[in-house]
Amino acid sequence: MEKENEIVQLSFRFALEIVAYCEKLEEEKKFVIANQLLRSGTSIGANIREAQNAESMIDFLHRMKIAAKEADESEYWLLICNHFTHYPAPNALLETVMSVKKLLNKIISSTKKRISNSSKH
Repeated sequence: MEKENEIVQLSFRFALEIVAYCEKLEEEKKFVIANQLLRSGTSIGANIREAQNAESMIDFLHRMKIAAKEADESEYWLLICNHFTHYPAPNALLETVMSVKKLLNKIISSTKKRISNSSKH
C-alpha cells in the first residue's frame, strides 16, 4: 500500500472487513443495513486517504472530521446488527471501529492544536 501510516492502514483493513461483513449480510437478505454500513464503513478510509493530499491543514482537519463522522455512523449500524440475534456478530468490527475512532480523535485534536499554534505566530 502506498500510504504507510497507521490510520491509513487501519481504515483500509477496516474497509476490507466491512465489505466482507456486508457480503454476509446480503447473503442473509439484510440489504438495507448492508448498504448503509458499506457506505459509511468504506467512506472512513476514503476520506482519510483524501486527507493525505490535503491542500492545507484546515482541509486535512475537515477530511479527518468527515472520517470521524463516518466512523460514528458505522459504529451505529454495527450496534444495530449486534442487537439482533439473527445477524452475524460484528464483535471484531466493533473493536476495530473503536480503535479507528480513538486514533482519529487523537489526530483531530493534535491537528487543531497545530492550527491554533500556527495562527498565533
